[in-house]
Amino acid sequence: AASAVGMDKVLMKAVFRAAGLPILRYRVVKRRDFKEDPERAAAEAANEIGFPCFVKPACLGSSVGISKAKNIQELLEGLQTAARYDRKLLVEEAAVDCREVEVSVLGNDEPVPSIPGEIVPSNEFYDYKAKYLDDRSELHIPARIAAPTTVKVMELAVRAFKAIDAAGLARVDFFVKKDGSAVFVNEVNTMPGFTHISMYPKLWEASGLPFSQLVDRLIELAFERYADEAESQRTYEGE
Repeated sequence: AASAVGMDKVLMKAVFRAAGLPILRYRVVKRRDFKEDPERAAAEAANEIGFPCFVKPACLGSSVGISKAKNIQELLEGLQTAARYDRKLLVEEAAVDCREVEVSVLGNDEPVPSIPGEIVPSNEFYDYKAKYLDDRSELHIPARIAAPTTVKVMELAVRAFKAIDAAGLARVDFFVKKDGSAVFVNEVNTMPGFTHISMYPKLWEASGLPFSQLVDRLIELAFERYADEAESQRTYEGE
């Protein structure tokens, strides 16, 4: 269930909101409504969210189909692009003057967070090209945020992990105001990149857990989860 929630940005935002987590303003646009009246759908989203904003397919990863809109024409074009990939489209307030911060979370019922790391994209935002085709993006571990903000981000990472009932591992992404005045939960990735150069293991290594020990711990957590699931009765035998 956690991965299903994590894959659907609209459902994930609803879960975050219900859990009282700080998120950016957003509006959902259905592809059918957009196709029936593109100008009206874009205008309603613009009136509610304003500019700049981001347009995203609800159920896609790796930043595919995401665009930034600074005016109504770019919003129309962004919705058109996102509609090629999904029936649910997310129009979200842009995080202005923010750092992109990530925290790795490890555990089952008692998850623990790593220290936060920061990504400085080479492009205007961390799009597909910046993630996979361009090595100019900068990584800062630990993130360049104040100590109280670090504590807050780590606490929110665990809360977000628990909110979607994640298990084993996940990476929680944030937007943090550069002046430290606000923190917003962006999303939870329940299957983050896991190579030696990926942010998830890098954050754990910086937190004192080397790659090999991280893998060992994940195997232990998988066995723990399996044992817990095995306690659940799968057949009904009557009273």
